[in-house]
Amino acid sequence: MYSRSSHERLSLPDLRNFPSDSLHDAIGRVVCEAGCLPRKEFFESWAVAKKVLRRHRGGRVVDLAGGHGLVGWMMALMDRKTTTVVVVDTRLPKSAERLHTALSARWTGLGERITYEQRSLDDVVIASDDRVLGIHACGALTDRVLDAAIGSHARVAVLPCCHSHAKLDDGGLSGWLDADVAIDVVRARRLADSGYVVHTTRIAEDITPKNRLLLGTPQAEPAL
Repeated sequence: MYSRSSHERLSLPDLRNFPSDSLHDAIGRVVCEAGCLPRKEFFESWAVAKKVLRRHRGGRVVDLAGGHGLVGWMMALMDRKTTTVVVVDTRLPKSAERLHTALSARWTGLGERITYEQRSLDDVVIASDDRVLGIHACGALTDRVLDAAIGSHARVAVLPCCHSHAKLDDGGLSGWLDADVAIDVVRARRLADSGYVVHTTRIAEDITPKNRLLLGTPQAEPAL
């Protein structure tokens, strides 16, 4: 059985699993030929990009703790109204450039609109029309992504992981709820209290058990 949660790198033998003319398979073939991305990360990125685009289209994508930046690439390929993508991480993977080069060769011109920046997440200036991502931003990094988005009243999507029960706020709910769920409920409530419409969904569990996707859309300011 072909496991979508495998941490093995996609490589040339995996090409047979991406035979169609679909965008999904076209990206998959490029990733296989690049030979530098875990299989799980490909399927996770696709699932997240599709879910986010159902709610948030158009504007710049700011992928914080973005690693290889594949979610941003996929969003730009699926959404023509995506202007630019910036992938920020304190330590970018060495293979991020390799993947970027491979994708840029297949989709000529798009790579010029997708940039990578190795620096602190706190230094990124967020605009109100941005789409801010935090996909498996570990532990409290998810909360820093939420901070950045809320501070500019920007759209946001996070897929939390690595919940620290000792350090993160469970709102006193872990007596009733699983502690990880309680922490994410508090995050959702925080978005709502900050003037956001909250949407909760999941990606497939066979890709990752850390599959709760939290999206926040700023409510329109009331007309004066």
